[in-house]
Amino acid sequence: MVVQLAGRHGYPTAAAFVPDGGDLAALARAALGCQGCDLYEHATQTVFGEGTASADIVLVGEQPGDQEDKQGKPFVGPAGRLLDTALNDAGIARDRAYVTNAVKHFRWKPAPGGGKRRVHAKPDLWQVSACRPWLDAEFARLSPRVVVTLGATAGQALFGSSFRIGTVRGESLSWQSGPDGNELTVYRPCIPRRSSGSRAAPNATRPTRASSRTSKPRPRCYRTASTKPGNIWPS
Repeated sequence: MVVQLAGRHGYPTAAAFVPDGGDLAALARAALGCQGCDLYEHATQTVFGEGTASADIVLVGEQPGDQEDKQGKPFVGPAGRLLDTALNDAGIARDRAYVTNAVKHFRWKPAPGGGKRRVHAKPDLWQVSACRPWLDAEFARLSPRVVVTLGATAGQALFGSSFRIGTVRGESLSWQSGPDGNELTVYRPCIPRRSSGSRAAPNATRPTRASSRTSKPRPRCYRTASTKPGNIWPS
């Protein structure tokens, strides 16, 4: 599917640039030269994932934003600061998490009326698919207890184009091709900023603690319906 979607647009996908071995740092270096889709042509640089390989939680966003593209680091702009607040409310230290994006280059369009401001543009499905090999390579080097998808695009990168965040937000889903554990879906961190008038917006990034009821120990799963903060780490 990845090769077919990207091949239709004349690009080789990230698979042509992912090294066979190496750690996360080696992947990040290799990704700097990625030309697996057309997004590299207008982005400042690749923005790879960041964090320790021993992270208990992995957070997957859509793509870098304007500030991430300029600084070369994930989640350092306004949405990243909101995410940091949500992690702090949940009792999660940022240095115990690994943060990355489904797409590693910033897709943007000029602001209406001209000027230098760059406006976020959602990546197409074929671009998300072309970048998937980087995500697979990251997870091959990670062993998290919990994976969190921050938005519809991140969910579609893992579960396919039929994924709809409105029907699964706050639910714990099994990801067969990923780590052995639950996956929680929440709105990506920029949504509450844009939806301040919505009743659901203040809760969208505030997880609370809940137990997964299974026959064997499973990671904690977290729902977004409450504003009460909680510590995600099992005692």
